[in-house]
Amino acid sequence: MQAIKIQDDKLIWASHPDPGPLKADEVRIRIAWAGMNRADLMQRAGSYPPPSGASEVMGLEVSGWVEAVGADVSRFAVGDEVCALLAGGGYAEQVVVSELQVLPVPQGLGLREAAALPEVFATAWLNLYMEARLQPGERVLLHAGASGVGTAALQLCRMSGNPCFVTAGSADKVEFCKSLGADAGWNRHDGSFVEAVKTWGGADVILDPVGGDYIPQDQAVLNLEGRLVLLGLMGGRHAEVDLGRLLFKRQRLIGSTLRSKSSQEKGAILGELHRQVWPHLSSGKIRALIDSEWPIQEADAAMQHLRSNQTIGKVLLQVAEAGR
Repeated sequence: MQAIKIQDDKLIWASHPDPGPLKADEVRIRIAWAGMNRADLMQRAGSYPPPSGASEVMGLEVSGWVEAVGADVSRFAVGDEVCALLAGGGYAEQVVVSELQVLPVPQGLGLREAAALPEVFATAWLNLYMEARLQPGERVLLHAGASGVGTAALQLCRMSGNPCFVTAGSADKVEFCKSLGADAGWNRHDGSFVEAVKTWGGADVILDPVGGDYIPQDQAVLNLEGRLVLLGLMGGRHAEVDLGRLLFKRQRLIGSTLRSKSSQEKGAILGELHRQVWPHLSSGKIRALIDSEWPIQEADAAMQHLRSNQTIGKVLLQVAEAGR
């Protein structure tokens, strides 16, 4: 098969060994589209290696057609249109994955839209409802609100009636988030968000993919018994934590990664998405937000675009014409 390789610091579409033989609980997917994530930028830079046993090929979410099924697979058949959450291997013509990490394409959506769903909605659901245990009426601060995860989390909060404040990298991005249901927002280029969030009423839950110097600011706006979920380290891995504030306001700091979770854990998250979110995608109440699409052969340019921080929603790679 063909897959993306890193060669001379470029992403090259080149020959690669096929995935190994199917285990009893696995499916082989012929990939139509692959979603691009910031985790791929980190892997390319050498700072986010795949979990043990996972493919070294980048790519954490795909859509496509089931090409083969293992002996114990009961939920899918050859020819089904599906999307999947991966630990790696998505920038390729085909991938093998546990059926627990696969979902049918939501009714009324196509393979293109479906590729924009698994990683961002699984991440948003995990961290809002399983890690932070978001309750009705609680207030949420979403950093990088116009990102794939940010826009997914914002739509989930709107669905469950939780007020949201977003930070983003431009006034246009803040306005876009408001069109999705954000109550208020802040352009990070205007300085600290602390006073704006305090005036809004503070946050009970914060999703933070930045870290670094955002952590003390997060603590400053986190309400009594608030939960701060750290999703990434775009701002650096070292931060100053006010332990007194943590103690006396009973704040909780939670570190969270999705990629290294087991198939069973990912399956539990996807099961909740299938029950709670897929019907809203089919009805149009929740949308798959796509920034741009690129042929897989132009993955290098697509990644430069993602790195530019100009995106709103998901960057997609089209594989089908190259591999079908």
